[in-house]
Order: sequence, then structure tokens, then C-alpha cells
Amino acid sequence: MIIRAATPADAFAMAQVLNRIIALGGTTAHETAKSVQQVLDDYITGPDVLSCVVALDEDQVIGWQSVGRWQDEAHIGTFVTPDIQARGAGAAMFALTCDTVQKAGVPYLIASIRADNEPGLRYYARMGFVDFASEPHFALSTGQIVGRIHRRFDVV
Repeated sequence: MIIRAATPADAFAMAQVLNRIIALGGTTAHETAKSVQQVLDDYITGPDVLSCVVALDEDQVIGWQSVGRWQDEAHIGTFVTPDIQARGAGAAMFALTCDTVQKAGVPYLIASIRADNEPGLRYYARMGFVDFASEPHFALSTGQIVGRIHRRFDVV
């Protein structure tokens, strides 16, 4: 597995990973597919992007992690191809992400995770994120209440 900084050329493959996760449902608050341009602008090259890394297996993007400034804080999102989750890609990406944001002077990261996303909650706990707030009534656009947990990781 290779972990490296994402480039604009990765946007198509990153959109495929994200859109597969969205289509399956249950582990992301994103509800509609993202275009390649949206992935590029929101997660790779946009003015609020602080870091974006990809995990590659045989030159194929199998996951990605992006940190962006939102509401004056650094928020992280992690997306790994569903059939290979919990096999180390997330942890490997997080090491490079931490190095990148630390060099940029980011003091902490925020992860906002659906309360019903057990794999996501386990992942961020394993990485050392700790709960600091929750939104028990957080709902999807359909009205389905899924709740949301906010976790923090101190980079320095």
C-alpha cells in the first residue's frame, strides 16, 4: 500500500470511492453523489483544504482522507472502499495527515461522525479521537434521525 498526497488526477477515483460509500448508505452523512469537480474543489484543491491524502493498492485509489477548514476549525473526513475497511489504510493515511497538518500549525482535528456509524466511531477512537459533543437529534434530509458524535484529536 502506498500513502501519498492527493493530486487533481486522483479526483475521479476519489469520487468513485466516496460515491460507492454514499450509495451503500449508513456510514456517511453525505446523501448525494459528488461530481469529480466537487471532490476536486472540496477535498483536494479548494481554499479551505489543509490536507488530502490517498491510499493506493496497485496504483488504484482504495481510500482517501481530507482535512478542511469549516466553521474556523479543521475537520477530517476518511473514506475507504467498503470491502477493505479495517485493514490499515485509514491508520496509514492518518499518519501522513497528522504530519501534514502539524507542519501547517493545525492544533487539533474534529471528526463529526454519524452516531449509527459504528465502523467510523471505532476508527476514530483507535486513532485517539475523544468525544467532546453530540447531536442526538441530527437527521438526514429524509428526516431519519441518526445522531452525530463530535470527536477531537490534539495534533500537538
